[in-house]
Amino acid sequence: MRVVCPTCADGLVLGALMALAPAMALGDTVTVFAAASLTTALAEIEAGFEATTGHDLVVALAGSSALAQQIRQGAPADIFISASTDWMDVIAADGLIEPGGRFDLLGNSLVLIAHGRDAAPVALAPGFDLAAQLGEGRLAMALIDAVPAGIYGKAALEHLEIWDGVADQVAQTDNVRAALALVALGEAPFGIVYATDANAVDNVTTIATFPPDSHPPIVYPLADLAGRDTVAEAALIAYLQGGAGRATFARHGFVVLGD
Repeated sequence: MRVVCPTCADGLVLGALMALAPAMALGDTVTVFAAASLTTALAEIEAGFEATTGHDLVVALAGSSALAQQIRQGAPADIFISASTDWMDVIAADGLIEPGGRFDLLGNSLVLIAHGRDAAPVALAPGFDLAAQLGEGRLAMALIDAVPAGIYGKAALEHLEIWDGVADQVAQTDNVRAALALVALGEAPFGIVYATDANAVDNVTTIATFPPDSHPPIVYPLADLAGRDTVAEAALIAYLQGGAGRATFARHGFVVLGD
């Protein structure tokens, strides 16, 4: 970094550089791989964390399955926040988490959304005729065999005896935010996403919430990945568990877990 001050005396410039030196020395970068459903909340957290600590936060967002596979292949991530305990278990089985470096950070709920701001609510119950609601349209979902939101969604539809009637009309996407976009743009009349995703855009309506017992619990574990410990990494974990981080997640509709 260079400070240029054409009107300052040399001594003042040197003094300014000396004052900046501690801050420059403290600055560090922490890289987080996070589930796409965290997009909006982490954008706010990024700004707050960087302003508070002076560290740089780099966030890579995608489906938890894709991120887990990248981590297994050696991608340089410091922290992983998954929307699935199953994918975090895969990382743990590979020995890629620091001892004691995993904890449950957040919870969420699963909803059925419709295009537009004023769609009528529906009652989700066993045998609900979602196919009739779809007509010739598609049901947007994240990948049903890999991405947590898709896995949860399929499980919920099966539990409610709806899946067989709509399976051929599902439009699968790489992550839950892509499914959300299909509905927001009107390319699919309905979709299954997290409640927090539905809150992130204006052009969709949550028309029903899936019963919690219709799918596995939606838990977001966080892992301190093995191999690189930095001041910024520890600072970010503390920030996420502290008042500012917890308030941000709650404001975006997540259930904040832990004390």
